[in-house]
Amino acid sequence: MRTSSLLAQVRRFLQSKEMRWAHDPVLWVELFATSNLGVLAADICIAHAMNSFRKWPEFIPLIVSLVAPTILLAGIWMRWRWGKNGLWLYGGQVAGWLAVLTGLAGVLWHLESSFFLERTLRSLTYAAPFAAPLAYTGLGFLLLMNRSVEAHTKSWSQWVIFLALGGFFGNFVLSLTDHAGNGFFVKTEWIPVVSSALATGFLLLPLVRRVSLRFVDACMAVMLAQAAVGVLGFWFHLMANLAEPGRTLWDKMVNGAPPMAPLLFPNLVALAWIGLWTLIPHLSEEGEERSWSGFVYAWVQTSK
Repeated sequence: MRTSSLLAQVRRFLQSKEMRWAHDPVLWVELFATSNLGVLAADICIAHAMNSFRKWPEFIPLIVSLVAPTILLAGIWMRWRWGKNGLWLYGGQVAGWLAVLTGLAGVLWHLESSFFLERTLRSLTYAAPFAAPLAYTGLGFLLLMNRSVEAHTKSWSQWVIFLALGGFFGNFVLSLTDHAGNGFFVKTEWIPVVSSALATGFLLLPLVRRVSLRFVDACMAVMLAQAAVGVLGFWFHLMANLAEPGRTLWDKMVNGAPPMAPLLFPNLVALAWIGLWTLIPHLSEEGEERSWSGFVYAWVQTSK
């Protein structure tokens, strides 16, 4: 009886006006992209502090990470509070293209730092992380997609999954090249490489063939494992940095293992879950045993 009463309260809460945002995946994606662009400002500060922002173009991603979220937050407020879409639509397109161009320019800038001069695999591994700026490009495309593809469609869900897949593939490349820098001295450094490759494979399937709700169950479980890998990686990086010699904690964080890098895993899990969750109504049940994701989705929809 107590469980039934609790579930009834949860249903009423989901039906309340304050929870309207919880049924709008377009808003979920918008908040995801906005918050990530803002967080990248801190990541840029740490990464580019290694050379004290020696060259002026290193300030560009920092400026974009401060300006774009401001535009996006204003657009979110205008659209979901007052029902005016102008700033959300056009301001979001400007912010999206800024992010796309910043990411592509960052890749070329990082590669020029060593790889284009030496043209060796070693220069690619030990240069500035060439794939890292693609985080901006991915977020930019996510913003543009959110304005150009009709929401609540299978295509919209697949685009979200595709962009999450791209993020996990980027994690695979970054984990492989970064950890190759010390020859995978610690065996646990293979975990994110194997984990991100597994995630990439699972997220690829809903894009190339029709899958069942049972597969969505499995895919969501794999995503939960990715989140655990990210938290574990953050702990390993933090402990490694604290053990390193250095005058201050800031010096250790700047010159040691990037503490925020493993958190890309749970971050991408959130995006993948949005895509998988919104894909559920476009899939069918197979077999007699019902999927838990389909059951939860149906339960949530009846509370609307």
